[in-house]
Order: sequence, then structure tokens, then C-alpha cells
Amino acid sequence: MRLKTSAALGLMMVGTLVVAACSSSSTPASSASSSAAAPAPASAAASGGAASGGAASSEAPASFGVPSSLPAGASAVASAVQSAGGKVGKVGVILPDTKSSARWANADAPLLAAAFKAAGIPANIQNAQGSATQMATIADQMIASGVTTLAIVNLDSASGAAIEKKAATQGVKTLDYDRLTLGGSAEAYVSFDNEKVGELQGAGLAKCLGPGDKSIIYLNGSPTDNNATAFAAGAHKVLDPITSYKKVGEQAVAGWDNQVAATDFEQMFTAAGRKVDGVLAANDGLGNAAISILTKNKLTVPVTGQDATVQGLQNILSGTQCMTVYKSVKQEAATLAAAAIALAKGGKPATTGTVEDTQTKKKVAAILLTPVSITKDNISVPIKDGYVSLANVCTPAYQAKCTAAGVTG
Repeated sequence: MRLKTSAALGLMMVGTLVVAACSSSSTPASSASSSAAAPAPASAAASGGAASGGAASSEAPASFGVPSSLPAGASAVASAVQSAGGKVGKVGVILPDTKSSARWANADAPLLAAAFKAAGIPANIQNAQGSATQMATIADQMIASGVTTLAIVNLDSASGAAIEKKAATQGVKTLDYDRLTLGGSAEAYVSFDNEKVGELQGAGLAKCLGPGDKSIIYLNGSPTDNNATAFAAGAHKVLDPITSYKKVGEQAVAGWDNQVAATDFEQMFTAAGRKVDGVLAANDGLGNAAISILTKNKLTVPVTGQDATVQGLQNILSGTQCMTVYKSVKQEAATLAAAAIALAKGGKPATTGTVEDTQTKKKVAAILLTPVSITKDNISVPIKDGYVSLANVCTPAYQAKCTAAGVTG
């Protein structure tokens, strides 16, 4: 999905974002995002919202390098909201799981908690732990508790749309975060240009493969995730016109489950006569699943990824992964906070364009940030951005590889 305007796609600082949202104007910039190591606790609460499973700290594990408070500009955020006057609403955020990506608990939750706290906005942040039923229950509880704005990362469009429909009947404004809810009724959609993610993956794989006859296996994301559909569309947009490249297998991995991905990949790999020249994997977890099967068969080929995880970056250093796509969670969380705070203050999010809901054919107001391709040449980008730590990437086992690649923090 692409923005329909030529407006710039990024919004840089948390302070700038929230000030922009409160004044219904935005400050454009360029962007970059996503996951890392192991899953962490399920739920989080901020500034006046109790969360099931306990209240959250605004501090995240060091593996993400997420600050315990907002960066410079936090005071401007708070004063901008306070000076806006009027009744302050309450925000609810429901994140999807801790299995598809550790980012949801380790990065998004603490960053959002810090943003709402700095702005003086009561907020309740929870995680559905991969259950659409649990997400619906949490949504009902949040609505009953008096939230006026509800942001969700849907587990599938049907259940997400049902939540948004129920919220609307109670006068609660909704936002789609990271994943567009097809058939939904959100006020706005905050995410990255997901088709561009796939284009970066396709271009990265093509660069690593080079010219000539090549066989490719596609390991796509969950079939219920609209983002995964956009990733695949972007990749095929780049790779399909290269007539010397042949697809020898393609599978959408249910629930982004890495174990399922390993099984799916091995089946396609076997069906292809155990001969493949490259793997278009939708994220680092799926890529690592493919790498595990390739390694078992003593084969190393270019594999793509997404999320700039510690594992993905180490695979790039080792030469078993070609590239990953970095999407700055700091920027995405700050953008969502700005949109939610605007709604909580009775205003409108400062959107920069629209995307099409392919189910209803309606235009959804959106803010799409710009993803960045990461290879060994620029592997320091997510480290310098504070997304992952130098110490976690360049462990003793990888120190020599880091030194050779000029990795710095």
C-alpha cells in the first residue's frame, strides 16, 4: 500500500509528533523498524490504566535499547497537550502477541507508555497473546472502563473489524496500528509502507542473487495479516519481471509461526529437489527457519528478512542472510501516540495521505513511514538508532565479524 499524496512520509521526534497532532499539522521526514530477541511479558499499563497481568514499567530490556523515558521534547509534548485545554480522554492500546515479534512487548509497549505518560494522557496498554477472543475481551473491558480512543494491532481483519464496530456504537474512536483492518472503521491507520517493505526485500534478494537462471522459494507471512499480503505483492513486483528467476515454491506461514515455517520450507525445499538459489522470507524469524533447514543440508544461499532483529543481524554478519528491513518502532510508536493523543483531545490525527481498504474500497486516512533496507554495509543503522544494542549483536562469538564489518554503536 502506498500513500496517495506526495507528502513526506516520516515524522521524526516524539515531541514534534505530538505537537503536530495537537495542532493538526505534521512535520515530515524519512524513516526506518522492528523486532529482536525473546518474547517478554504480556501486558502493560501507563498513566492511570490497570492492565491484566500487572502494571508495566516504562523501561524495556536493554536488548532493545528503548529509553526508560521519552527523548528530548517530552516536556514540550506535555505542555502542548495541557495547553490545548478541554476534557482529556483515555486511551487503550491492544498489541497482538509476543510470538510473531518480541517488539510488541519489549519496544512498542514501553515507548507508548512513556509517550502517554509525558503527555498526561491516561492509558491502558495490553497484549492479546495471539488470541482474537482475548483481544475482543480486552477491548470490551477497555470500553467499559471508559476509554475514548482505542488502537489495535489486529490478529485478523474480521475480528479487528468487529472490535471497531462495537467501539463505534459506544462512541469510542479507533486507530489501526501497524496492520490495516480490512472492513474496519478506524479513524486512521498508522504504519509503514508495507508494499515498499516487500520491494526492498525483492530488490535486496535480486542484488544478492545476481543475473542468470535462479530458483526462488517464497516464505510469506500469515495469510490473515494484510501486511503480509502487501509484503508479498511488493516482492513479486520486483522479482517477477526478472524472467531468468523461477519460483519453485511459495507458502504463507500460518500465524507467522517459525516452527511451522521450518516445516513449510523443508517441504517446498524437498519438492524442489533440494535445489534453491534464494529465499524470499517475509521476516527474520521466517528467514532463520529457512536457514536452519538450509544449514542442515549444508547449503548457504541468500535469504531475506525483516525487523532487524539481533538474530537477523547476526545472520547477516555470518553470511547466511542477505538483508533485513528496518522499521523504526520509535517512529511508529511516536506516530501512534500523536494520533491517539489528538483523538483523546477531541481533535483529528495529522494524517499525510490515504490507503485503500481492498474489502470496502474505501479510502482510509493514513500515516505511512518509510522502511530501510539493511545489509552488512549499513548494519550499524538499527544499533545507532538504539533499537538493538551493540553488545547484544556483537557478542564474543560475533566480535570478529563485527570488527570486519565495521559495526559501531
